[in-house]
Amino acid sequence: MAGTAPSGAAAATVSIACSAVGQELEICRAGVAAWEHRTGHRARLVSTPNSASERLALFQQLLAARAPDIDVLQIDVVWPGILGSHLLDLGPRAGSEAAEHLPEVIANNTVGGRLVALPWFIDVPVLYYRRDLLEKYGARVPHTWSELGRAAARIQQAERAAGDARIWGYVWQGRAYEGLTCNALEWVASHGGGTIVTPEGRISIDNARAAQALAAAARWVGTISPEGVLNYSEEEARGVFQSGHAVFMRNWPYAWVLAQGPDSPVRGRIGAAPLPAGEGGAAAATLGGAQLAVSRYSEHPALAADLVLFLTGPAEQRRRALTGGYYPTRPRLYRDPEVQAAHPIFATLVESSRRLVLRPSAVTGQRYNRVSSAFWNTAHAVLSGQADAETALHSLDRSLMRLSRGGRW
Repeated sequence: MAGTAPSGAAAATVSIACSAVGQELEICRAGVAAWEHRTGHRARLVSTPNSASERLALFQQLLAARAPDIDVLQIDVVWPGILGSHLLDLGPRAGSEAAEHLPEVIANNTVGGRLVALPWFIDVPVLYYRRDLLEKYGARVPHTWSELGRAAARIQQAERAAGDARIWGYVWQGRAYEGLTCNALEWVASHGGGTIVTPEGRISIDNARAAQALAAAARWVGTISPEGVLNYSEEEARGVFQSGHAVFMRNWPYAWVLAQGPDSPVRGRIGAAPLPAGEGGAAAATLGGAQLAVSRYSEHPALAADLVLFLTGPAEQRRRALTGGYYPTRPRLYRDPEVQAAHPIFATLVESSRRLVLRPSAVTGQRYNRVSSAFWNTAHAVLSGQADAETALHSLDRSLMRLSRGGRW
């Protein structure tokens, strides 16, 4: 192994920012310890802020200063384009290993032809539903957004007539933040409206299908979704659903474990399925998750890369799936009988992973945060009734044209 210390050679130390606390920290620590035992080298865990925005700011500051303080960085799925110029190209070191990961994630982590990070785990959103209520009213799991709207309205009306005045048909993430970018991108992409900016760098959001998608979602607010959904993040949506006051919910896989917990009012009464498709379109699920990257300013780049290859390898991803419920980026691990038995939701994630849609972070690079902010604010204006979808998307197109300095990235 490249990272193995030769007999008689001094062991080196690299640092890694796992961005972790609690159980996540312990699972990371165990993986690092296994690598230390295998190689004879040492790895020091570096504490970083819990807030993703604060963590990104810290990484940007260190990398801009070319500081060697952190060798291995855990980065969010939308950061490769933002940080890529400061990260080592792992392609030559990964070799054929890169092909073992989901190709969409490898594409997401490739910036300017350079593989700047290796996938560690993924997050794929799913549609949660009250299995007991669907069975009670003879409804099937919806395959399209229109089917979801009809089923949500029918069950909501019937349950309210039966005395549950607090129930809603569908809850999701409508606050003006990155979570709304994920939701709205799924609506737009599943209606055939594209991905805001194409992989080739062309602004594509101003189209009829994208407007149709946003207008349809706006009609949910105040009907099958509470008006307060416009202030919901993941946890607010989960709180409503897990307390038994929603029929459907869009959320990330972490909510499954909590909703099936011993103190959950809906334990044993829920199911999960891939997100619905738009009319005439195909279902879409926004890619989330974490990657491991190596700073170009590391004093031990080969050793740091070896640590990344180990932590993202099949044995470690399998261990993390079994002990922590982290979702592998290697498709073959989802066929592992022990992994399947430990996490029944993995079958739904496999189906959802075939429908991944990427936020345009790699192509827009350091300007992605501004692109996403413009998109989520536009979507929020439509959802809240402050603007109609077509007008809002025309305005967004003009804003992105100015931001891109000419209409392309």
